[in-house]
Amino acid sequence: MKVLVTGVAQHDLDTLIPVLTKAGHDIETTSDMLNMQTVQRAQGFEVVVTFVCDDLSAPVISALAAAGVKLIAQRAAGIDNIDLAAAHQVGIQIARVPAYSPYAVAEQAVALLLSLNRHVHHAYQRVLHGNFSLQGLMGFDLHGKTVLVVGTGRIGQAFTCIMQGFGCVVLAYDPAMPLAHRIPQIEYIDDLADGVTRARVISLHCPLLPETRHIINAAILEKCHPNTILINTSRGAVVDTAAVLAALKHGKLAAYGADVYENESCLFFRDCSISGYTDALLKELLNMPNVLLTPHQAFFTIEALEAIATATEQNLTDFSAGRGTGNFL
Repeated sequence: MKVLVTGVAQHDLDTLIPVLTKAGHDIETTSDMLNMQTVQRAQGFEVVVTFVCDDLSAPVISALAAAGVKLIAQRAAGIDNIDLAAAHQVGIQIARVPAYSPYAVAEQAVALLLSLNRHVHHAYQRVLHGNFSLQGLMGFDLHGKTVLVVGTGRIGQAFTCIMQGFGCVVLAYDPAMPLAHRIPQIEYIDDLADGVTRARVISLHCPLLPETRHIINAAILEKCHPNTILINTSRGAVVDTAAVLAALKHGKLAAYGADVYENESCLFFRDCSISGYTDALLKELLNMPNVLLTPHQAFFTIEALEAIATATEQNLTDFSAGRGTGNFL
């Protein structure tokens, strides 16, 4: 099969491309991300291997179908950038990698939490400049604190185990999780607001769906303890960023750590240090001393990349053989 891999970075060349090539696929790569300006690049390819930053809206899907594409193989779990209805309408199949390393994302969430709570990023910058004062660096023991985990899939479960290791009391909110699959020996709550009121740490591990978009909003943030730390390593739009910014400004939230941002598609995975960017909301957020943002790197471990490469290759092989698996939507 002729396969186009879009948005290729060095780590893709090191991990993904060798696996796809070894499997015998005819691979071409481009560093460009898919959008209406670049979609003509897919002409003559049966498969495009995409990432979360590609624009796979209805117009792009239509253009891909016209170009002869039969499969979009997303090398990630998230598919909120893909118009599934449009793809099904034009006969393009969608495959994804639903699980690679839940530990990678869970551990990034913990890293953000610890850095914010113990002011590691501030202390590091101070020490570099010869300032060894402790003023303003006080945190709190995680041991014994209540942590609310929103979403208890593989990543939420991994994060829960780590928090239990710290001696935290864990609450869970996940109305979509069947009773049989819930984490044993932790309390599941039916009312998100109740959990928010009780928690000192809130960590988001839910997919972006219509019912989870802006699940953290102004009304919910009003119920937070003022010393609460909010962590988001799921999808940017599960949080109303403007509401979080307002809560931080008005002392309704102690700190916000995130690996995602709801308007990240035009920014993340790019170097904007010279060209700059015009997102005023993001600039204001990053000017807050109690915000720590990383550039969608939670998945970025060697174990995760190797798992993504293997699963993507299997998806291509299954498509070529006419086999449908649980990875196909």
